[in-house]
Amino acid sequence: MVEKQEDPFISIASMIGGDEYLKVARSLLRSEDATDEEIASSTGLRINMVRRVLYDLFGKALITGTRIKDERKGWFVYRWRTRAEEVEHFILNQKKKILKRLEQRLGYEEKYEFYHCGSEDCRRITFDESLECFFKCATCGNVLNLKKNDKIKNALHKKILQIKNDIGEHN
Repeated sequence: MVEKQEDPFISIASMIGGDEYLKVARSLLRSEDATDEEIASSTGLRINMVRRVLYDLFGKALITGTRIKDERKGWFVYRWRTRAEEVEHFILNQKKKILKRLEQRLGYEEKYEFYHCGSEDCRRITFDESLECFFKCATCGNVLNLKKNDKIKNALHKKILQIKNDIGEHN
């Protein structure tokens, strides 16, 4: 049996916030222009949780809200709807942010030489930090040795290239 592919809006909502977001996203897709009360009723979630999810999705421009006056109750309510067309844009922006962070990390890895004592509990430090502590680990006291970071740099290069290729497909 082939599993049905989940709507990208639902997938993104789930990645952002988990089960509550998943329920709200599914409810929004089932009934466009739903109020927060209607969404709470259809999902079984508390109204304050639904509102928190809605405001977060709204802040990320994945949904839109229209304020209307509820004639029955006499106050203003919001009717929410998905902005499915924004999902690809949201994904692209997230990839660009990740790419920038990976490039910064690669720059850091290429700029410095690192030293480490060999203990898993201790962190690796730069040459300048090693010099300051006379090549003795500040945590355990063992001798610090040069720690090659070629594997990290290669992994970062590979991931950067993968994301750049992926982003290129969407431009």
